[in-house]
Amino acid sequence: MDFSTLCIHGNKDKYENTGALSVPIFQTASFAHPGVGQSTGYDYSRLQNPTREHLEKIVAKLESGIDSMAFSSGMAAIAALMELFSPGDHIIVSDDLYGGSHRLFHSVSMKNKISFDFVNTTELSQIESHIGTNTKAVFVETPTNPMMQVTDIKAVSNLTEKHKLLLVVDNTFLTPYFQKPLNLGADIVVHSGTKYLGGHNDTLAGFLVVRNHTLSEKLRFIYKTTGACLSPFDSWLLIRGIKTLAVRLERQQESAKILADWLLAQKHVKKVYYAGLETHPGYEISKRQSTGFGAMISFEVDSEETAVRVLSKVSLIQYAESLGGVESLITYPMLQTHADVPREVREAKGIQEKLLRLSVGLESVNDLILDLEQALEE
Repeated sequence: MDFSTLCIHGNKDKYENTGALSVPIFQTASFAHPGVGQSTGYDYSRLQNPTREHLEKIVAKLESGIDSMAFSSGMAAIAALMELFSPGDHIIVSDDLYGGSHRLFHSVSMKNKISFDFVNTTELSQIESHIGTNTKAVFVETPTNPMMQVTDIKAVSNLTEKHKLLLVVDNTFLTPYFQKPLNLGADIVVHSGTKYLGGHNDTLAGFLVVRNHTLSEKLRFIYKTTGACLSPFDSWLLIRGIKTLAVRLERQQESAKILADWLLAQKHVKKVYYAGLETHPGYEISKRQSTGFGAMISFEVDSEETAVRVLSKVSLIQYAESLGGVESLITYPMLQTHADVPREVREAKGIQEKLLRLSVGLESVNDLILDLEQALEE
């Protein structure tokens, strides 16, 4: 079945016989039992809920996984993932990483005696040189947030398989429409479902998708124990959002490429970071492992004054944190997504006062260009 069809019909089970096209919202905390030792298959919504189960089955199919778990946010998903590890374990992580993940690893996971090395995962030698006897996993973002670095997932999976490590890939930016990390050897895929999967900037969600039953059993136990499950109504919003995932991403990517080329020609723009540009160092890897480049662009302007002017003057594009929705959003990473990353660390990666991040939505690309053009004008 084609991906776009799976987005709409990925799970045929509607849990009722009225013929309703929309999946019911089972807004209940608990389920009654027919009798002692008998169950309908549902007991308590923290463990499972029919609406959430419907969503999880769709996401698992889209990612070619055997199971997926829907969480109350992307960070809730990553926090549950970290419960797979014990004090003394070591994890290798992409050094250009979403600020919330960086904050979790530094302020919570390290407190729990899990150690990290933050390395440039685009260079395989850097990963291998940091593998030790206590290393348990490699955690990769690709493309990274916000510098759009691209890691060769297959090459890293060959390395993790050799050393018997877990490979975790955050696939938020590309989604399974453009990239399927499990098919490239990853063990676990992470999503902030808030972003492209939901697609409308109206709800929070997160996902873990796994490729084997052992990981499913371990994470399902953590899931029911820690309890950060997605609510029935939010699950329904994600089901609805995913129906248009393929068509949204095609249009957003088309506009992003036009905008990236346009930005390159602007006098106040000094650098453009977009994986779909042939000059991008990860362009060939992207073509090999992905079917598209996505709709996220970061760009560096000529001064802090220009950056502030753009953020103040955009009108159609919204100055807001987040990404992946139908509305185009522009973000100031140093003050928003990466504010909790130590200044010297983020500036070493290029996340400074001149860097802006643009999430391209579904507006007319000509209108987006006009908005950016007036915002860049002195």
